Amino acid sequence: MHLICHIAIGLLLAAGLDEGASAAVAGAAGQQSAKVLTIAHRGASGYAPENTMAAFEKALELDADYIELDVQLSRDGRLMLIHDTTVNRTTNGTGLVGSMTYDELKTLDAGSFFSPAFAGEPIPSLDEALDRYHNRIGILIEIKSPHLYPGIEEKIAQALRVRGLHQSNDQKIIVQSFDFQSLKKFHSLLPEVPIGVLTAGSYHLTEEMLAEFSAYADYINPNLLFVNEDVVQRIHAHGMGIMTWTVRDAAQVRPLLKLNVEGIITDYPDYVIRERS
Repeated sequence: MHLICHIAIGLLLAAGLDEGASAAVAGAAGQQSAKVLTIAHRGASGYAPENTMAAFEKALELDADYIELDVQLSRDGRLMLIHDTTVNRTTNGTGLVGSMTYDELKTLDAGSFFSPAFAGEPIPSLDEALDRYHNRIGILIEIKSPHLYPGIEEKIAQALRVRGLHQSNDQKIIVQSFDFQSLKKFHSLLPEVPIGVLTAGSYHLTEEMLAEFSAYADYINPNLLFVNEDVVQRIHAHGMGIMTWTVRDAAQVRPLLKLNVEGIITDYPDYVIRERS
């Protein structure tokens, strides 16, 4: 069954229809759900410091469907949530994420760069985020710079497995990366967890590349600058959904809805109109 049909059925099941009726309705609708998924980019990072519990709580408050978060490894092998490969931009520290231990990373202030109101906000671990949010909101996990962190795929897989999140038929856990080899490796570890391929240019949206991605991926997640009707139709023709990034202007939303993307990744979850008109 194509992924976009799974999405539609999941939303209809939540509305109280049984699976048979849901499948019929989804088919009649051309496998296109009326609802677009809203993914809070690094949490609701337009309103709170990125990749912190404060940003994830704000995403919940704004009724996002998913939080997106970035995972790297500390020197002692802990899965930590931070975007850059250094702590310089978003904390009061300096240095490479991978050169610091869990305890050292935990002492840093990851909130003050955004606003004094968030002073002392710590860098969370993936374990903390999964434990707090996995049954409250969907989680889009991005594997950051896996070439720097050998074995990070196994560690993320284990974090999901021990919590029973490795059979993600409800599409509430998705793993994405710009690193295609890392995604293939993760897919081999946990084949039931949906995969999203992040792309930054049109050169990864050719028919040849889409056919290759469709062997292991459920979503193509391109920069919104490269999203148009042709791209969306070709991704759908390969049985994959599309989540585009990163919306930071409310005026960008409606054109994406008209293109029938499955999800919008945004710093401002409240910008997204939840129902297609």
